[in-house]
Amino acid sequence: MLEIKNLHVSVGDRKILKGLTLTVKDGEVAAIMGPNGTGKSTLSYVISGREGYEITEGEVLLDGENILELEPHERAAKGIFLAFQYPVEIPGVATMTFLKAAMNAQRRSRGEEELATPEFMKAVKEASAKLGVSQEMLRRPLNSGFSGGEKKRMDILQMALLQPKFGILDETDSGLDIDALRVVSEGVNSLRNPKRSFLVITHYQRLLDYIKPDTVHVMAKGVIQRSGGPALALELEEHGYREYLAEEAA
Repeated sequence: MLEIKNLHVSVGDRKILKGLTLTVKDGEVAAIMGPNGTGKSTLSYVISGREGYEITEGEVLLDGENILELEPHERAAKGIFLAFQYPVEIPGVATMTFLKAAMNAQRRSRGEEELATPEFMKAVKEASAKLGVSQEMLRRPLNSGFSGGEKKRMDILQMALLQPKFGILDETDSGLDIDALRVVSEGVNSLRNPKRSFLVITHYQRLLDYIKPDTVHVMAKGVIQRSGGPALALELEEHGYREYLAEEAA
């Protein structure tokens, strides 16, 4: 589904990604683990189309199509979704207005009819109940006054409603207590199917106790240093990343 080939990315004079190559198959949950400052969030931003990054070489292919020339909304229409590490508050935008606009924008891009209000309300009610998103939260401006855990639940609610093809979770476990982590993870797991893939970015193995990955990749110094199965996450939890940083420095 997603194939990244020899990706080089810079911000100003600083090189962040240095020839990163990665493949994520249809239906696969791929986890990326690595130390701070290695380019994990940069990778998520480049895939989703955030401005400010200079791509000097390489390709990002979604179902064989290079998406690097597409605008962020065009990538979203093709099924890319990013759950942020730090979701932003947008005080002037009502949550329900935002959700309906996003869902109907996606439907228009697919040539589908827009959702009428009763259909939209039913979809939101069912999805929000599963994720512990209260009606009071839905009545607020988007993420306004939300706790960290509430913001993450709102991100997963958006993903549940938009039904993306490729979901990126950028350190979704950051700032979550155990109960919130369980709820968010259950929401992600409910979306797993053979036609939807995920890239899960995390520092810690604990998230992967709840979202079981098919593959684990170690990222350090801007490249994938090693790939393996779920056991690799346990090894990293025990030994850390020093050996990969040492190898790169050498």
